Amino acid sequence: MLKTNSHVSIMDIPFLNLTQQQLLEKHLYPRITEEKKTYIVTANPEIVMKAKENEKYKGMVKQADFIIPDGTGIVMASKLIKQPIQERVAGFDLMTHLIGYAEDQQLSCFFLGASEEVSKKMVERLKTLHPYLHIAGRHHGFFELEDRTVIEEVLDSRPDLIFVALGSPRQEEWITKYFNEFDKGLFMGVGGSFDVIAGEVKRAPKLWVNLQLEWLYRTIKQPFRWKRILKVFEFMFRIILKKY
Repeated sequence: MLKTNSHVSIMDIPFLNLTQQQLLEKHLYPRITEEKKTYIVTANPEIVMKAKENEKYKGMVKQADFIIPDGTGIVMASKLIKQPIQERVAGFDLMTHLIGYAEDQQLSCFFLGASEEVSKKMVERLKTLHPYLHIAGRHHGFFELEDRTVIEEVLDSRPDLIFVALGSPRQEEWITKYFNEFDKGLFMGVGGSFDVIAGEVKRAPKLWVNLQLEWLYRTIKQPFRWKRILKVFEFMFRIILKKY
């Protein structure tokens, strides 16, 4: 975990309290340049609740160098406990900024996760959006975490940035399991972001995002997410009732 006073603890998870620009310019870009290994967790209320219920998973989350507030509920909770976080840092936005930076700096990216079809589509889309991006490799997400062929493929490609879209807790499990085998790299769990880039899932329109209703838009578009939303409500009730 980064040693800084810019943290807000919510249910024992230390969230970074910086703007996205501050995070990128003061911390991530310099660490990438210095080839300093970096692990980022993009945490929302669902991940906080998962960590509360599972000590092993909490340990995986807290190993991160940066835990960013990727969720309106986290920002709202910080205000309720009178330690306001400056802004939500959306994982998808952070990932796209890092990909743009990789292209500018001639750095390489490895993309791990999603289905084979989505993975292919996503990489083809990235080639259109970032024609000079060095794609070190890609691999679908349907494999056993113990599968050495996958980790060897990533290691052999020597990427500068590794985006892991296996969903939580699997992506955090994979990163923490193999982190020490790498001598460089920025590792970031990105959930369903590959589906968005591939065009399989639409991101909420800007108006919904500005109104902090992206979660509602996603639930309407993907009704199967309703059970996950219950965890968000439980999280908010615990914050309001101070039952941490």
